[in-house]
Amino acid sequence: MELEKLSIEELKNGYRFEKESGSYICNTCSRNYETGEIYKFGDRLFEASKAIEIHMMAEHKDRLENMLFGESKYNTLTDNQKDLIWKIYSGMSDKEISKELGISPSTVRNQRFTLREKAKQAKLYLAIYEQATERKSHPEDRIIPVHSSATMVDDRYVITEKERDKILNAEFESLEPLKLKRFPGKEKKKIVILRKIAEEFDPGVKYDELEMNEIIGEIFEDYAVIRRYLIEYGFMDRTRDGKEYWLK
Repeated sequence: MELEKLSIEELKNGYRFEKESGSYICNTCSRNYETGEIYKFGDRLFEASKAIEIHMMAEHKDRLENMLFGESKYNTLTDNQKDLIWKIYSGMSDKEISKELGISPSTVRNQRFTLREKAKQAKLYLAIYEQATERKSHPEDRIIPVHSSATMVDDRYVITEKERDKILNAEFESLEPLKLKRFPGKEKKKIVILRKIAEEFDPGVKYDELEMNEIIGEIFEDYAVIRRYLIEYGFMDRTRDGKEYWLK
C-alpha cells in the first residue's frame, strides 16, 4: 500500500478499512478481515473490526517500533533521534534518559523540543500539500504513486499516468487477460510492467513457487525473469528457501 494513501490514524493503527471490499486490511502483511464474516482466535469468535485488532496485537504488536526502526525511504530521523523517541515511548523520564545516554537533562529537553518542532513543520507541510493537490491536474502531469516497499527510489519512479498508459498499451498484447509481448530493458518500463503484473496476486495470500510460475507463465513465457524482478524491485517477497511468495 502506498504510504501517501494512508492517513495518520491508519499508519498509527497499522491497518485500514477499505470501503469497496468492506474489509479491514493489515498494512504490514495485507491480512484481510471482511465485514460480515466471523473469525476464530483460540476458542472465541470475533467480527472483523475486533479480529483485525487481535491480529495486530498478535502479529505486529509494537507498531511504533516497526515504523521507527523499519526500512523506509521516508524515515529521515537520525539514529540518535530514533533512540530518543523509543525511550520517550518506553515511559522514561528526561532524567532517566539523560543518565542512560550520558547527556544532561536539559539536552534531552532540547531534543524533545526539536522533535516537536519537526512534527509541527510536517503537519503544516502536509496541509499545504494536500490543499494544493486537491484540484485535479492533467493526466500528463499526475505522477503515479511509488509502492511503499520500492527499493532504491530514484528518477526511474517519476512516471506520469500518461506515460504509464502508453507503456502498458505498447508492451502488452492484451490487458485482459494480461499478456506481455516482451520484457524491456528500460527501467521505467520495467517498473510499470511489474506493477501491473503484481496486481494479479492477492494481498495476504502466500503462493508456492509452482503457483507463482503458473500465474506468471500465463502472462509471459519467461516466468523466472519476471519472478526475480518482482522480488528485486520490492513488489513481492519470499522465504529464504524460495518456497513461499507474497505481495509486500
